[in-house]
Amino acid sequence: MTAARWEGDALILELQVQPGASRDAIVGMHGARIKVRITAPPVDGRANDHLVGYLAAVFGTARAAITIRRGSTGRSKTVSVAAPQTVPPLITEALSASTTATGSSSAARRCNKH
Repeated sequence: MTAARWEGDALILELQVQPGASRDAIVGMHGARIKVRITAPPVDGRANDHLVGYLAAVFGTARAAITIRRGSTGRSKTVSVAAPQTVPPLITEALSASTTATGSSSAARRCNKH
C-alpha cells in the first residue's frame, strides 16, 4: 500500500485521521498512511464532514470532488480527490516515494502539472 497514488486524474490518499485535535493539519506519515489532524469530534459524522471540507480547501477543489472510499466509521481512511488544483508538499513527497517504489514516473509528471 502506498500513501498516495494517482488513478487517472484522481489522487488516492491513504489517511490516518485524528479527530478532536487543536488544529487542522496534514502532519506527516503514520506508518504507511498520511496523518491528518482535524478539530471536529468523531460524533455523528462531523469528523468526516469536516475532513471533506478541509481536504477540499487544501487541494483547491469543491467538496463534491472529495470522496471517502473506505473507512467512513474508522480513523484509517482511503480518500479520493478528483482533479486536485494544488498538491501540498507532504503529499508530493508521498507520491515521489510511490514513484520510486514502482519505478514509474507518470505520478511525478502528473503531480508537477498541478
